[in-house]
Amino acid sequence: MAHSGSVYNRQNSAQPHALSIDASPERTRNGEALQDGSVSDGPGLLPMHRRTQSGNLADVKEKGEAFPTRPSRVSKYANAIPVQKPPMTVWEKAHSYLQDDRLMLVVYTLLSIITHWYRIGSNHKVVWDEAHFGKFGSYYIRHKFYFDVHPPLGKILVSLAGFLSGFDGNFEFESGHDYPKEVPFIKMRLLMSIYGILMVPVAYLTAQSMHWNWRTKHLFTLMVLLDNGWLTITRFILLDSMLLLFTLCVVLGLVRFHRMQNEPFTKSWWFWLFFTGASIGCVSSVKMVGLFATSLVGLYTMEDLWAKFGDLKMPVRTYLRHWCARLLALVIVPLSIYTLSFKLHFAILYKTGPGDAQMSSLFQSNLQGSELAEYPIEAAYGSKLTMKNMGYGGGLLHSHIQKYPEGSGEQQVTCYHYKDHNNHFVIQPLYEEPALPGPNDTDVNPPRMLKSGDVFRFSHVETGRNLRAHKKFKAPVTKDHYEVSAAGNLTHGLHTDYWVAEVLDDMQLGKGKKGAPVRTLTSRLRFKNKQLGCYLRAGHTVLPDWGWKQLEVACDPHNNPNDEFTYWNIENHWNPRLKSSSKEHFRSPFFKDFVHLNVAMMISNNALIPDADKADALASKPLEWPWMWRGMRMNGWGADQDKYYLIGNAFVWWGSTFSLYVVVAMLTWYILRRQRRIFDMSPVVWDDFLFGVKVGLVGWILHYLPFLVMGRVTYIHHYLPTLYFAVIVFAHMLDHFLWNDATARYRFDLRYFLRTGQISSGKHNIDFQEEDKVPCRGTPVSEATKNLTFLGLAALLLGIFWWFRAVSFGMSGDIHKWHGLKWRKHWNIY
Repeated sequence: MAHSGSVYNRQNSAQPHALSIDASPERTRNGEALQDGSVSDGPGLLPMHRRTQSGNLADVKEKGEAFPTRPSRVSKYANAIPVQKPPMTVWEKAHSYLQDDRLMLVVYTLLSIITHWYRIGSNHKVVWDEAHFGKFGSYYIRHKFYFDVHPPLGKILVSLAGFLSGFDGNFEFESGHDYPKEVPFIKMRLLMSIYGILMVPVAYLTAQSMHWNWRTKHLFTLMVLLDNGWLTITRFILLDSMLLLFTLCVVLGLVRFHRMQNEPFTKSWWFWLFFTGASIGCVSSVKMVGLFATSLVGLYTMEDLWAKFGDLKMPVRTYLRHWCARLLALVIVPLSIYTLSFKLHFAILYKTGPGDAQMSSLFQSNLQGSELAEYPIEAAYGSKLTMKNMGYGGGLLHSHIQKYPEGSGEQQVTCYHYKDHNNHFVIQPLYEEPALPGPNDTDVNPPRMLKSGDVFRFSHVETGRNLRAHKKFKAPVTKDHYEVSAAGNLTHGLHTDYWVAEVLDDMQLGKGKKGAPVRTLTSRLRFKNKQLGCYLRAGHTVLPDWGWKQLEVACDPHNNPNDEFTYWNIENHWNPRLKSSSKEHFRSPFFKDFVHLNVAMMISNNALIPDADKADALASKPLEWPWMWRGMRMNGWGADQDKYYLIGNAFVWWGSTFSLYVVVAMLTWYILRRQRRIFDMSPVVWDDFLFGVKVGLVGWILHYLPFLVMGRVTYIHHYLPTLYFAVIVFAHMLDHFLWNDATARYRFDLRYFLRTGQISSGKHNIDFQEEDKVPCRGTPVSEATKNLTFLGLAALLLGIFWWFRAVSFGMSGDIHKWHGLKWRKHWNIY
């Protein structure tokens, strides 16, 4: 029998090698060459290739082939002769290790731990947005209610990291301030960096499921490991590490679920479907941009169900099961996680805090330590009040000394979401009625109570102006409403200063009627202008910069009794002539608070509009992100602290951006050729190619395009989730052109070109069968070329990371000693 190595007889190694065989066709059995050119193993035996094709002796009998007459020496000692393989080369050993997925998962995770934890505590100051999210985490530990534009899950996990680190919550995380010794900020950073560490193995598992070549799988994982932008942002107490990890988990779940399409309703199929749904719920509960990943899964699901709808072989019952499974896993599960995060948010933050004013008055009254716990129950003339709009996301009636730039030019009236002295108004009688007694006057008569149907004036405490409406002046933004301003004084004004109180209902007294008392917190009110017949309204319309981005207040002439933005309630109530009392309040319904807070979050997020008159050195435009036109300083730039500059690995960012142009060109090329019935790839290979394009390119579009139309201020870190999808496209193109055994082929024939002037010869199409996974036509890229390109690109990636390592690990001392880091003129490193 022929062997590539030496053959030894176990019983007598000195015995001559009588069993070796010359495989040349000239060697014969019994002195005669075999007719089919095969090689005989010895006298009376079948040719080698015929025996291996037959499989076993029974098969030989069934097929009528010649049966060996006597056992040969080879067959007798075949099991007793060990084969000593030649030693593996260094490359073969490395290749075997690289193919061991479990080993590589461990290796990449260890490398990720090293890069994330190296010098993580070298800067002892509050870095960048640690000032926000560290402080929010401290509020959970102290149970103080606060408000933020992001959903609560990420900040709850920040507080968990603080709790596990032993943080007591008594630090305000002022930007740039030194951490006190009692604040375990290093432990908190270590725990928060775990989300960034896990990005690397999740990326590896995703690449494993993309049907890429092993080289692509490793380069893709290395790009996630060695990108300076991802590394820097995930080493601090921020939400971005969680946002990135859950985004990667969404993609992993989607890819794995797609690979299970031929095994529906199996355990693995259900697992990856629910894994995807849970990841959607988590990423959406950290930041609203997680909805972009949700939309990617939604588009995939719509396409998948549409394809199944056209499958006439699928029973209707099975098709409905697919619908129900996706409804359960991709809708109910994410919504449940999102809702549960708010339930935890309200349960943990049961004490009054800086965010009270964003919530309804009834919600605030149930917070421990709230100033709404004791108040006069019924309002009277002379009462000082704050009025809360009852629409979702409503604020407090507010006025300040700034004037309208157009219209009446009088004092502005707005809605404001924070406690302020400019929110205070006094209930005053009409001009022709007796004035209220002064603070030093003695009045033995009981105070006059405010009733439903009474006509009165709103007098602004800080400026003494009266609330009025103007029919001849339109509201600043909502032009079909009347302007509301503050003007006049306590003794002089206009009849448009008069307002009628209407009690719609009361939580304790029931439906309102004329003469019903106006009660604090529990009465739902409308205020009608007596002269114009319009109703005081505050919607979600945000005023321009001259209005401090506060909400517009107007007078609505369209009497819509179901418009909740015309509903008001008394929140704060002070009157020294009335007795304050505390009583048990009705609890605010959870789902009403849930909707109210989400609307307030969206309003506040939309109000984060950049000021054109102020230069923001940190902000950047979305068009600048893909090519890294500018980076961002994350902390102070003094020589006394480590400095961090948020910028990516040029190989990763520029390569992925360039690949976006390439994939659009290639997809267009292939589609046009397929329209002409020219098929470059088999159906299986084409499906793999198209799926990778859909995940990468469509995911990038869904994450990037919204920022182009978004009015809010933007920063380079907003591109980091989008970058992941560009890197998928980058890896997919490298795999397609360089390393994939089925597609990495070139068709240029130099000799044929010189002879005919045509680029390539051969037929222009291949007759692929439906399930074929045969290679494309052309000459395959050699293994040596594949290895050299892989090593070259990996070395370039590692080299750039090493050159810019200080921007992630911290640049200590004078910044000018770090040479060669300014690759673009807008990078303000120096």
